Amino acid sequence: MIAIVLTILVLELRVPESLGNQSLAATLEELRPTLVAWIISFLITGMYWVAHRDLFSRIMVVNRDVVWLNLLFLLTVSLIPFAASVLGRFDEDPIALRFYGAVMIVATVMRLLLYWYVVRHPELLWTHERLEKAGIGFAITAGPLVVYAMAMAVADYSTSLSVFLYLAVPILYFLLVTALRAIRSSRAEADGFS
Repeated sequence: MIAIVLTILVLELRVPESLGNQSLAATLEELRPTLVAWIISFLITGMYWVAHRDLFSRIMVVNRDVVWLNLLFLLTVSLIPFAASVLGRFDEDPIALRFYGAVMIVATVMRLLLYWYVVRHPELLWTHERLEKAGIGFAITAGPLVVYAMAMAVADYSTSLSVFLYLAVPILYFLLVTALRAIRSSRAEADGFS
């Protein structure tokens, strides 16, 4: 499902049929907001995909609740191409930036709920035991919420900073997981995240 979302994202990138009086450079400059929205959305969706794979690699058996929570998570992730399209067309509009953030926040909350449920039901896991350092997993999973909220908050003052913060999310996620893996006390839980 998430692979389909990644594929749909690229459909917004279209080469103009004819350049007319415009130079290629001017045309590419017009496409810049759409390309930036695509890159950000691709990386964030990829981050969700990796986290989803990491979580389900721990699960031995799923129950009805996991199926429904997973569906709700995928529902929100499937909105990312639409949010990226809005951001690409209206990159200077704070409303578009806040809408994009709202979609990302809802997706992250659903991911957090799915993670929370699985951690609270160790009988679903391969190890049949509670994850000892689940707090670290919650921090890794919820961390993007802070950055999304910041990006939404600064949208009225600096659309460029808001876009930059969205781009920073997957980078910060990767750095956080890498740093936590380097700390002995958090390594076991952080190893569950790619």
